[in-house]
Amino acid sequence: QVQLVESGGGLVQAGGSLRLSCAASGRIFRLDVMGWYRQAPGKQRELVAAITSGGNTNYADSVKGRFTISGDNAKNTVYLQMNSLKPEDTAVYLCAAGSGTNWWGYWGRGTQVTVSS
Repeated sequence: QVQLVESGGGLVQAGGSLRLSCAASGRIFRLDVMGWYRQAPGKQRELVAAITSGGNTNYADSVKGRFTISGDNAKNTVYLQMNSLKPEDTAVYLCAAGSGTNWWGYWGRGTQVTVSS
């Protein structure tokens, strides 16, 4: 069993920054991908950013140029630096991870990010 624990959410004004962290623990054999999804009220869950163990990254178009994902394979930790935040970034941000055929098999409980205008 793998547990993912997020931290770093909060309330920030538009234009501000936040840094999210997610640490994986438990029976970790290998994690090929870690990333962040978000879900706002009344909207579908969307992938915000992902990073593979090889360092390849992928971003949603809405956050390109503003968010940066990074990871520490040795610590099984992933970070999301969020700059120039907008009210539409308000959501619960969920950490996810996986490997092999279980690509997004592990999920955290989420951390709330609220951006005020």
